[in-house]
Amino acid sequence: MKKKTTILILDATQRSALAATRSLGQHRELSIYTAAESAASLAGSSRYSQHYTRYPSPKNNPAEFCDWLCSFTKKEGISIVYPMTEITSQLVLTCKGRLDGCDIPFGEYEQVLSIANKASLVSLARELNIPIPRTTYCEDGTKFDYSQIASYPIVLKPSLSHIWLEDRWLSTSVHIAKDRKEVQLLLEEKEYLREHPFLLQEFIPGHGEGIFTLYNQGQALTFFAHERLREKPPRGGVSVLSQSRACDPDQLNYSKLLLDHTAWHGVAMVEFRVTPEGKPYLMEVNTRFWGSLQLSIDSGVDFPKLLHQITIAEPAEEVKDYIIGQKLRWLLGDFDSLYLVIRDPGFSFREKLKRLLDFLTPHLLTTRHEVNRLDDMGPAWFELKQYVKALFGHD
Repeated sequence: MKKKTTILILDATQRSALAATRSLGQHRELSIYTAAESAASLAGSSRYSQHYTRYPSPKNNPAEFCDWLCSFTKKEGISIVYPMTEITSQLVLTCKGRLDGCDIPFGEYEQVLSIANKASLVSLARELNIPIPRTTYCEDGTKFDYSQIASYPIVLKPSLSHIWLEDRWLSTSVHIAKDRKEVQLLLEEKEYLREHPFLLQEFIPGHGEGIFTLYNQGQALTFFAHERLREKPPRGGVSVLSQSRACDPDQLNYSKLLLDHTAWHGVAMVEFRVTPEGKPYLMEVNTRFWGSLQLSIDSGVDFPKLLHQITIAEPAEEVKDYIIGQKLRWLLGDFDSLYLVIRDPGFSFREKLKRLLDFLTPHLLTTRHEVNRLDDMGPAWFELKQYVKALFGHD
């Protein structure tokens, strides 16, 4: 009997990890291990997870995490490691040389950083004539020249989402400042702006869109796109209801131009800011699986399966068509979003009523639940218990 291939999926608290676990776990020749830094997790509660383990915090104890990863993969005979967050992705790549016999479904570390670093991405976009907001590079906030700001609001964007400080990670955020006073306060309070490089960018009115893709050693295999219908927080945040849509031709061309140039390998999400007139501006590239991964799978683009096929050097067919209009709902996130709308005085009574009716009348024929699945209810029960504990303040 042929020995099963053992896969380790990290960051098992993430919904993307659950989607990958369910996708890959349906293949009998694969044995799925899941892991996270918590005692239990979302993906670890799935019936497709055959083993769950806890590891040291990648953010607070990165050296311990790398030691654990190298030891665990050797002991358990792990063939492939799938990290799901930016921190674990970078750590896995930095200790790749110690992971004997393990495949990592990414390009080289320098290649990943070339587009994950927003400063180098801006330079590359300029070289390729891809539209970007007007941008000024700032070495740090200690000698900031306010004359660089032509108008407000202005965007202050750290070069990296997480900055490695040799012994710890410094998490960053993008900020929009409406006047000089806000800029000054941010430069004083935020270590990642005060002491590290950041970008000063023109604010682009509009909304966010993105192209999701998979590349095999510089060759594009498939593309996918979706739109956010509802978010948490409701004025802009993570998607709680999303819908597949056709890829925008301009965004698709810019994404191909960028990733072809870098000879990309693996998955990527290319994010754009689209003006009310419909013009897209490149904002950033995420070099890992995205939050609404399950939607692409439900729509006919099984990214985890395709990535696995190219990782083990099996033929992976290009997926040209997928279901348009397929919806994905994160039920508890949608409930939170509804609550935030109802309590927000900025929404009118009519808007609140419409939001309530939309929540209570989902499109059953075209909507699937992200976590709640009848054939795999463990994650839904786990999430509900965690939600109730958080609601009543229990540990």
